[in-house]
Amino acid sequence: MAVGAIINNGKIEETTSESSVKKASSSNGMDKDAFLQLLVAQMKYQDPLEPTSNTEYISQYATFSQVEQMQNMAATMELSRASSMVGKLVEVQTTNSNGEVKSIQGTVEYVTYENNKAYVSIDGNLYSADDVTAVVDQTYQTAVDLAVAFLNAMDKLPSLENLTLNEKDAVTTLQNGFNNMTSYQQSFISDSYIEKLQKYVERMAILTEEADKTEESHKTEDTDKTEETDKTGNVEENTQEAASTSETV
Repeated sequence: MAVGAIINNGKIEETTSESSVKKASSSNGMDKDAFLQLLVAQMKYQDPLEPTSNTEYISQYATFSQVEQMQNMAATMELSRASSMVGKLVEVQTTNSNGEVKSIQGTVEYVTYENNKAYVSIDGNLYSADDVTAVVDQTYQTAVDLAVAFLNAMDKLPSLENLTLNEKDAVTTLQNGFNNMTSYQQSFISDSYIEKLQKYVERMAILTEEADKTEESHKTEDTDKTEETDKTGNVEENTQEAASTSETV
């Protein structure tokens, strides 16, 4: 595995990926080769007057084989668990070389397996699968994102007393957005905000109705003025015609 290094002020800084890999590599425990070396050393330096029986050697090896099988099974289960995270949003808590604990959230890109340990890749960095503290369901995350966006948009509206028709599009968008949410997504929005939205919708309906009445009133006034102007014009026209007729006679 190729690992990049970060140079800062002429010194190589250890990344969180390298820290996770080193920490895991140092805690792998005894492997099969190490056990065989210990077994050979035990045979070499045993008491020649009271040598260890073959049965005991076989028993030790059988015990180690069982432990090795359990470790392999655990490794397979760990890899399977890590592989199931691919494409999912996870939260990782890791400690760097300075002892600082950092919480990182991101989508798992792929999984790799080295030194009997599974590692997940997030934004190009490798983290031990053991450091994953949470796997976030996409449905849950979508509901949270919608709720946060909804609350932010509500908070940007003016107070109910200062609401004007200029905010009509914003209120309509919020109402449509809330109505288009599933019941699960709506459950992430507090009742106080739902009541607040309802009051804004009702207030906007009143403002719209008042504006429509005012506009209709202006239209009626304009129509009356037009009709009055037409009548006046007709009277003047009739008067002129009558005067013209009198002069002719």
